Amino acid sequence: MPRHLYWYLAKRVLMGTLAIQVALSVPVILSSLFHYLPPAAVRGGLLWPALLGTVPTVTYIALPMAVGVAIALEFARMTNEGMIAVLYSLRLSVWAICFPAIVCAACATVLGYVISCWVAPHYVGNMHDVINVIRNSLNHRMLEPATFYTLDNGRRTIYFERWRTPDIASNIFIRQYSQEKHEEEVIKAEQAEFRRNETGVVMILSHGSMEVLQEGSQKARVFEFDENAIPLSMQGSGALPSRGWRGFFELPLPEFMLQLRWFAIDRTRLPEWSSEAAKRFLIPILALSHALLGIGLVLAVGNATGRRSVAVSAVIVAVPAVHIGILVAAESLVRFDARLVGLVGVLVLAEAAAGAILIHRQQRGARMVHFAVFMPRRPQAAAAAT
Repeated sequence: MPRHLYWYLAKRVLMGTLAIQVALSVPVILSSLFHYLPPAAVRGGLLWPALLGTVPTVTYIALPMAVGVAIALEFARMTNEGMIAVLYSLRLSVWAICFPAIVCAACATVLGYVISCWVAPHYVGNMHDVINVIRNSLNHRMLEPATFYTLDNGRRTIYFERWRTPDIASNIFIRQYSQEKHEEEVIKAEQAEFRRNETGVVMILSHGSMEVLQEGSQKARVFEFDENAIPLSMQGSGALPSRGWRGFFELPLPEFMLQLRWFAIDRTRLPEWSSEAAKRFLIPILALSHALLGIGLVLAVGNATGRRSVAVSAVIVAVPAVHIGILVAAESLVRFDARLVGLVGVLVLAEAAAGAILIHRQQRGARMVHFAVFMPRRPQAAAAAT
């Protein structure tokens, strides 16, 4: 295939992939952020960690669909405009015409594996850290006035009337229990300033009183103070608070594969591991199988002269349908039974094989056309024609 045609087709496929990728990813990312993040999360500085934890995963999941649709649309355009017939007239084979698109799909597959196996596991935990902060009220700027909040596994309750500034609250009430001292404390203060450090938050109480009741005692002691400091296990200026669990989705590839040795002892988490493995190892290769299927369907249904354009546009829907079906199977069916991961793999291979067979059939048809057009005539046939 001429070099300028190669770069022309590859550039159009890449630009189409980028446009479709953005169109697919942005709504999914925004809907995910709106679902998990309350409005106060922006004020609390949680938007960027949530984006960082969401974008890589959405990118490698949507990339195969974007590649498949972009390639199918480009071949549909060439079919409708009669460009395929022009390329056939240059005595180019069907596989030669498909070669630039297949190379782009192969590059997208490699990029998908890089993101799914290394980039996404490194950053996806940020989103779950943000969810942990939101569910456990670990960011002081997300606290709402006139609401009781329970912290530290129920050992501390905090209430305040209003915010003066994003970090200073008025008329605060605290009830906490100290397991070390075996005493209950009730604290009231005119204001509280939340100061972040590297490890957490220090709450500075001003102009208040403290009532202390010793366990087993009936008489409480009352103290007044001008300033008092209470450390809180909230989000500090450093990293987000750590979670008490770690999922398979955030394990790097070597550690992820080493988990297989534990399933001989405990198989309860094998479906979860298999689902993650299906997404990591099978979803990226869909870029190549979607490309083969899209090209094969367009060339099989379309016409080299540009007719039957409606049918060509209709078969493009098959690529998103197959992608969504395989994604649902990897996410839901495999979690139900780990053995179904083999079925998902068979579906991916069947799609690639079906696309290759359709392209090969067009290749055979194109060879027959070339043979009929360019075969030299016999002298008797030529004389009869004159």
